[in-house]
Amino acid sequence: MTEPAKEWLAQALRRVEADPHAIHLLFPQAERLGGAGARSALLAALRGDYAVIRDLYERGDTGERLAILSALPELDLGAAAVGLVEDALRANDTRLVAAALGPYGSQWLDGHAFRQGVLKCVFMSIPLDSVSGLDRRFDAELARMLADYAAELRAAGRPVPRDVMERI
Repeated sequence: MTEPAKEWLAQALRRVEADPHAIHLLFPQAERLGGAGARSALLAALRGDYAVIRDLYERGDTGERLAILSALPELDLGAAAVGLVEDALRANDTRLVAAALGPYGSQWLDGHAFRQGVLKCVFMSIPLDSVSGLDRRFDAELARMLADYAAELRAAGRPVPRDVMERI
């Protein structure tokens, strides 16, 4: 990290600690001015203020939303941010869907939402190896859902993705 980036980040952290809403001005420019990891550091400075995090996510662009989803496991929010993960799973952006099924989503999504997220990964050609905790969360219902999908693909004369075949 360059010296100007370190200085920018230190100043930005002080501003967010003094006024959590200052993050709305700082977050969009954090990666450019504060370097890699600056957004995560700013989120951590919120000390679990979920209302600000949610607002930041809702107003954010894809890059900002990805930063928030990636930082969730470190923010000590418990299940509070499940709604953000569910929102990302409704997106048509493969990066958001994959991030939603990272460590936080894997830990906090209920079984139904997790299974639906895995199936969406298959539909969107997101490798199942990118789904955090898949082996731990894999159950008979998910196996059935994947097998049904594979049968539909075969009936349509379409190939079944290799990572689906490995799990059914």
